[in-house]
Amino acid sequence: PEARKSNLRFSFLAGWTAVWYYKGNVRNSLLRYKFYNARNYAPVYGRHLAMKLLQSNMHFDILTWVPISRLRKLRRGYDQVALIAQEVGKELGVRPIPTLKKVRHAPPQSTLVDASARRANILSAYRILDPESIRNKRILILDDIITTGSTASECAKTLLVAGASEVICAAVAVTIKDKK
Repeated sequence: PEARKSNLRFSFLAGWTAVWYYKGNVRNSLLRYKFYNARNYAPVYGRHLAMKLLQSNMHFDILTWVPISRLRKLRRGYDQVALIAQEVGKELGVRPIPTLKKVRHAPPQSTLVDASARRANILSAYRILDPESIRNKRILILDDIITTGSTASECAKTLLVAGASEVICAAVAVTIKDKK
């Protein structure tokens, strides 16, 4: 799945890609990874995501990820996307750099179905760690799952307002909407 092969468009993102669609075994695997401590899945996700990035020919200056809140990390025990970012970095020979901090703990996006509720839930939830480090840089931000694009769009907006020149997103999986 990629932006140029899909009708999905997300605000503030210059482009996006994902390895798989979020359904079936992929969905079950990501749920185990995210909520049932299957940290050992990170290397596989990272390897596949790195291969997808190489195929997509996405150019970037900084590799980063969508961070989770301090409380969520404390409860879960790990930041699942940071682990994926480390693995992608190993595969691509690039050191992932934290650029954002989640400053507002909000209900999990997965508990919200409506896209407008997801956008409102994540609004102003992120802050830039070091604005000078991202100024005029092309940022690749990683996420585990793109559902409505609200999280990626909010992160991209925060990065662009702070001076990034472009933000693209790559995820392990993306949801597809039924066209009924």
